[in-house]
Amino acid sequence: MTTWNRLNREIIHCQRCSRLTEHCSAVAREKRRAYQDCEYWGRAVANFGDRRARLLLVGLAPGAHGANRTGRMFTGDRSGDWLYRALHRAGFANQPESTSLDDDLQLEGCAITAVCHCAPPNNRPLPAEIENCREWLNQTFQVVPFQVVVALGQIAWKGVVDHVLAEGWLTGKRPRFAHGAEVSLSRGRSLLASYHPSQQNTFTGRLTEPMFDSVFAKARKFIDR
Repeated sequence: MTTWNRLNREIIHCQRCSRLTEHCSAVAREKRRAYQDCEYWGRAVANFGDRRARLLLVGLAPGAHGANRTGRMFTGDRSGDWLYRALHRAGFANQPESTSLDDDLQLEGCAITAVCHCAPPNNRPLPAEIENCREWLNQTFQVVPFQVVVALGQIAWKGVVDHVLAEGWLTGKRPRFAHGAEVSLSRGRSLLASYHPSQQNTFTGRLTEPMFDSVFAKARKFIDR
């Protein structure tokens, strides 16, 4: 617990990327009209979930008015609505919604991290900003005893693949991203890919709930096996 908590404290206090630090603070000051009465988090967002997780989810970055507002990964926006409904259906969450830090949500055997822990302008962190955050991703992989990793979107996929190749957990040709892609890692572990549950994907039908559920059903099958 000490290592997990220390890692999260270090993430929260990170200010390596001035552009992201300034953006998070600016969004917290200006706020969205619908959230004028809310006190925004406005800084880097820590990992969330079960430190003993067998399932590790890797996302892109906090949403400006989602996690950057609430202070918890995938909480308070439509992407989070999709994610936590799916996790609840698969038995990884005790409830199907996440609205705030005090909504009693708990993850069961699942943890969530990201390749970038600060909300970026236009949801696009720069390569240098992702590189600055790589230490936190590397440490998360060391702390969480995962059996299955699910990368949400192409940028998360790249970050995870970079890590597993560097660690020697995967050899051979670099795997390509595709929804539902499955890659075997060393020690009987697996890497799965999913489209990110962003509005761009869910509103257009590129990602449907059955498609999303299939990824977590596969993760559950691997873990239970």
